[in-house]
Amino acid sequence: MPIVTKLLILAIAGQVFLTLAILVLMGRERVPRVMSGEIAEADIAVDRTAYPLRARLLSNSFDNQFQLPVLFYVGAVLAIILGGVTWLEVIAAWLFVALRYAHAAIHVTTNRVHRRFAVYTSGLAVLTILWLMILFRLLLSTSGL
Repeated sequence: MPIVTKLLILAIAGQVFLTLAILVLMGRERVPRVMSGEIAEADIAVDRTAYPLRARLLSNSFDNQFQLPVLFYVGAVLAIILGGVTWLEVIAAWLFVALRYAHAAIHVTTNRVHRRFAVYTSGLAVLTILWLMILFRLLLSTSGL
């Protein structure tokens, strides 16, 4: 397997581990409060408002990992299936993942909306470029796909 393909797979793993890390942090915020009776199960059965702010921020950040990252996963897997992953695709993938880490960090700490939005839209721009590169490569492909 070429090194660029391995690096793309590692970028996918980096995004997966971000999602899992947020899930663990969210669990550490939520589960003890419910288990101790501080928060009643009935109060969280439908919405999250009974949780303290940090738990809600983590929950929102976790939910956000199933928005743009889903498009990243599909694009990255498609790039691998097409074969011939390029260095530019790898760089875009890692930049996207780095921006997702930055977005998550802002989301669960200061939650400054303007800064978070700037990082989010930067990630969207990088993801769009990644998809354009993949589609361009597909259109130029002569392998019968």
